[in-house]
Amino acid sequence: MPEVAQATETIFERVAAVRRRIEASAQHAGRAPEEVKLIAVTKTHPVEIVRAALAAGLSDFGENRVQEADAKIAALAESGGRWHLIGHLQTNKARRAVKLFDVIHTVDTPALVARLLAGEETKSGVDVAVLPEIIEQCHNSERVRLIGLMTLPPYLDEVELVRPYFRRLRELRDEWQARGAFGAHTGELSMGMTHDFEVAIAEGATMVRVGTAIFGARK
Repeated sequence: MPEVAQATETIFERVAAVRRRIEASAQHAGRAPEEVKLIAVTKTHPVEIVRAALAAGLSDFGENRVQEADAKIAALAESGGRWHLIGHLQTNKARRAVKLFDVIHTVDTPALVARLLAGEETKSGVDVAVLPEIIEQCHNSERVRLIGLMTLPPYLDEVELVRPYFRRLRELRDEWQARGAFGAHTGELSMGMTHDFEVAIAEGATMVRVGTAIFGARK
């Protein structure tokens, strides 16, 4: 099993490097590194690689598709990992999603909230005009809790050009937090990926979704 052993060692090194980047970015922004949760994006990666990530100390994992995640989460049911759905959620997959995932980051319509009545936490990356309706729908449900907001800005080589997207989400979070939209939660900010998470942290990210910097480029 030399390939698995080598992959595990590489993941250990990469996780350590990402954590150093998070720590440096947080400290530069006057924040505590502990305020930022690292979500390892495991889409397309096999169970063995996720086990290596668990061994490296990671506990939060992001998947894009319900179908792909289903068997993976079942195989790692005893791992204690926390699973995040970070890809688009189709309405017909909602009931299965809430059985599999601890947090859903991509609720984008009030109708989808209605389909999540068997679920728990939701976070939204949605058109701003629809946000009040989604928040109201969450508040009217006993089984869906809104804990924060998510954004996925366009990929830009110059990461500073992405900063306004992150800043705008923080402003929206602050606005709705003041209105009590997140209940007892302060309002998570799920934003930032491998190439831009330092900027996201500077703008207040509490969750960063990192795949390539940990697992390498997907084949």
